[in-house]
Amino acid sequence: MLSASKRIFPCSAYCYTEEAARNISAGPIDMSTSDQRRFLCSYLELAWGRGPRSIEAEAAVAWHLLRDDLEDLLLRLCAPDASGRVRTGACTNGGDWIAPVRMCATYNADARDIARDLALSWLQRHDKEMVSRNAGLSLEALRARVEAAPAGARVPVKGGSERAHSLSRETVLKALATPPSALLEALETAAAPDEAWRAAEPRAREILALTSQIAETGEGPPTWAVHTATRAHVRFLRKHAPFHVRRLAGGGVILATHPYRMLWPLWVDALFSLGLMP
Repeated sequence: MLSASKRIFPCSAYCYTEEAARNISAGPIDMSTSDQRRFLCSYLELAWGRGPRSIEAEAAVAWHLLRDDLEDLLLRLCAPDASGRVRTGACTNGGDWIAPVRMCATYNADARDIARDLALSWLQRHDKEMVSRNAGLSLEALRARVEAAPAGARVPVKGGSERAHSLSRETVLKALATPPSALLEALETAAAPDEAWRAAEPRAREILALTSQIAETGEGPPTWAVHTATRAHVRFLRKHAPFHVRRLAGGGVILATHPYRMLWPLWVDALFSLGLMP
């Protein structure tokens, strides 16, 4: 049962031996949903009330309903107890564990290791190695791997960022040398919703409140079927879905956005604010 929505949701989980994990890109432990569209809240019954229909507000509602469940699912896989045995993990709308900055959510058991996401992304893009092969390395080992690349080397990281389409060796090394607290604060600042999302929020919250009222009391305005995976909804979420930086009680951290988006724009804004990107 998902903690936030109280939905019973079917999932499949796999654990691979060390030998088998060398040949797959999903990671040594992998979990996937059996009904992706349902998990993404692609079909909803919403109460619009007296206000007009808004694709932006409907998309925002879908993200509100999904966010806590997404983070809950990632924590169930990576941190089912206080052992900290799983050092890092990630979530994607696809099937492979690609560069963490191109995923929709990442988990690090120690928030002080947040730059690991950048180092693993660099190695996946530059050395063409599966993330799962390097995910358990120490930060010192990851730094040595990045330093071994030629000075000035860059890797392409496309997808939603208007400010940068590549990641340089020097930027990764600077991030690894930056105090983790500064990186986290920059990420939290960069996670502020943009103007388009803030404009959609009031109507989204109104729809959520009315829909919740009907679910609890059985009374309220009529509801309407809404499909939130249309081209217009997806386009809005890919461009404007906000980011969430969640510091965990055990010292870990989750970075998350909607599965239609990726974390790279969040990192770009944070790295620019710290002067770590040219």
